[in-house]
Amino acid sequence: MRHRVLFVVLLAMSLLTACGSPASRPATFGGTIAHPLPVSAKGNEVALYALGLIDTGYRFGGRNPEAGLDCSGMVSFIYGQATGLKVTGSAADIARNSRPIEPEFLRPGDLVFFNTRNQPYSHVGIYLGDSRFVHAPATSGRVRIDRLSDRYYAQRFEAARTFFD
Repeated sequence: MRHRVLFVVLLAMSLLTACGSPASRPATFGGTIAHPLPVSAKGNEVALYALGLIDTGYRFGGRNPEAGLDCSGMVSFIYGQATGLKVTGSAADIARNSRPIEPEFLRPGDLVFFNTRNQPYSHVGIYLGDSRFVHAPATSGRVRIDRLSDRYYAQRFEAARTFFD
């Protein structure tokens, strides 16, 4: 357990250092270079909180870590705990209630949506930076980090959205 906490802290520090550094490289998505937007303090809180839930068990309809989380429950729980923002409903509901952004302007704490069940906006994750996101996929049974560039997710990517300015 101690090693897991140390790993999460070190990972969070490296993500925030990379995201907040004035010398950091512009974000890339699909080969396009974008000029980064200012880092969102609330978004960083969301990303840090998400890292703390790595390896939490999956449960369909799950809304808290003790019982297990599904993707939308994970987002709702993290946003509520980290920012006090009430985010509810399915992944599709969350997509409808958030603001669209161009993928190249993703910042830590923003949301990424996928079509994983032949249904629009059927899966959601929290963007961490450097093309990585935290999510609760049913297939692995645990909250984990994946990359937007992984073939499976790249083929199913639908949208980037945010609740932050």
